[in-house]
Amino acid sequence: MLDRRLQLHLASWLGQWPAGPGLHVVASHRRARPAWDGRLRPALAVDTGRSAVLSVAPDRVAAIRALVRRAPERMLAALPQAVGLPTFRVHDGPFRWSLSPAPLPDVGEWTESTAPGLPPWLRLFDRPVLVVRDSDGAYLAGAGIKRHDAFGHELAVGTASAARGRGLARRLVAQAARRVLDEGAVPTYLHERDNHASARVAEAAGFPDRGWRAYGVYPR
Repeated sequence: MLDRRLQLHLASWLGQWPAGPGLHVVASHRRARPAWDGRLRPALAVDTGRSAVLSVAPDRVAAIRALVRRAPERMLAALPQAVGLPTFRVHDGPFRWSLSPAPLPDVGEWTESTAPGLPPWLRLFDRPVLVVRDSDGAYLAGAGIKRHDAFGHELAVGTASAARGRGLARRLVAQAARRVLDEGAVPTYLHERDNHASARVAEAAGFPDRGWRAYGVYPR
């Protein structure tokens, strides 16, 4: 039985869930509105291996369905052009979630995203972010929470090159995941398929690869 919070998140994020066998192209006004960072996500999909929902703006549904019928093997590569944003990039990788983050010790402190010394990607968040600094106050690693809706929050993590190999990212992800669960939502984790370092972080933090896939069209 799929966790109810995850079901509600997918229904809200994509516009429909669950779905029957095969790929279902559905309309969602959210695909034409800015996401958590103020930028568009014009196409999003989650595929369980048995069924999939591909969410696009209402005015793009007919074109995407035609693309799926005409050339399913080229569908992913053709998505940016089909949604009218050919300069956007394609994301494709595992869709992970966790109800039991790894019992790793906390390592970071929550701070405002406007705090000095943070990298630009952490400044996109409008709520506190989780940060590790060295004894001199220099940034080492950080994590942010993308609050897509009330039911599912996606985690993002990054480590400064000089601090890699210390296990900071996995501890930050597990720590942030516990906060998301305390807030009553399910933590999710997405990464590109060939990002093996991120995959190792996810596994170590308690986010197994269940064979689910997330893909879509993202801004560069």
